[in-house]
Amino acid sequence: MMARRAPAQQNVCMSASALPLIAIDGPSGVGKSTTARRVAEHLGWQYLDTGAMYRAAALAVLRAGVSLEDRAALESLLFGLDLAQEAGRMFLSGEDVSEAIRSQEVTHLVTPVSADARVREVLVKQQRHIGASGRWVVDGRDIGTVVFTNACCKIFLTASPGARAQRRFLELQAKGQLPVLEEVLADLQRRDTADSTRAASPLRKADDAVALDSSDLSLDQVVAWIVARHQAHS
Repeated sequence: MMARRAPAQQNVCMSASALPLIAIDGPSGVGKSTTARRVAEHLGWQYLDTGAMYRAAALAVLRAGVSLEDRAALESLLFGLDLAQEAGRMFLSGEDVSEAIRSQEVTHLVTPVSADARVREVLVKQQRHIGASGRWVVDGRDIGTVVFTNACCKIFLTASPGARAQRRFLELQAKGQLPVLEEVLADLQRRDTADSTRAASPLRKADDAVALDSSDLSLDQVVAWIVARHQAHS
């Protein structure tokens, strides 16, 4: 997994023990990726999309026809997993799969794949290697609780299920799809349950994270709030 580090900027954490990194966790459909990307652009930092990494891993599993129950086959696939993230695009073995990882097939498979402890071990190791340099904005479900427990700024981004479903519904419509709002809501609720009850790194708010309910906030307001929160502790 490779990604370029942004040039050094101001706004680093004052604590010597804290990693200059912003961790944004939260449930599916809350807008973590878009928010994290915008925060990174504002600060001149780099953005790491861990969700895209798990989707790329799910795509690799799907294409290889590997069963998660086939331990040997899965471990062999993970050993040769070649992921790279460049300029907001996701690559699998050199192929740009940024669109392919958003397919319905991958969406249905990514929850069990991301819940697999062997998959998480491999990807968390890659994420830590990248973020160790600092000046990253990273989003996911276990960034502040598992991956970067020493991040200087931890945000738990939430929104009501209804608000998240409406946002996802409009996003799918904009892509030319014909979603059904009730089905979008049911899928989000299914993923919420799976993410919060899985054995490996379940979704939860880190003890030292601050929660932000974005149900009634615009994207610009959410980004401004996180940037201000970070700068206040820098």
